[in-house]
Amino acid sequence: MDDTLYQRLQRRALGTNLSLSDFVRSVLVQAADTRGRYIYSSQDELLGIVIQILTLVATSIGEQSPPLLERGMRDAKAILRERGLLDPEQDR
Repeated sequence: MDDTLYQRLQRRALGTNLSLSDFVRSVLVQAADTRGRYIYSSQDELLGIVIQILTLVATSIGEQSPPLLERGMRDAKAILRERGLLDPEQDR
């Protein structure tokens, strides 16, 4: 496994409060789903819906109070960063 992938997996494991081996084990269990579902299909649908809802909320807040939207974005990035869910290269 290359170093970059290893570091990303470590950050994700840390963000879920799991050891790296427990995190990877859970991913493998999902990938070997006995019902034949794709590993991320149902989660992707939910994520898409959540993104749409958050986009509507952010648009509304941005129109009413741009400083509040800016603060919310900073707070969200901080939470994602703490949990290892924000790629440092994208955090600019």
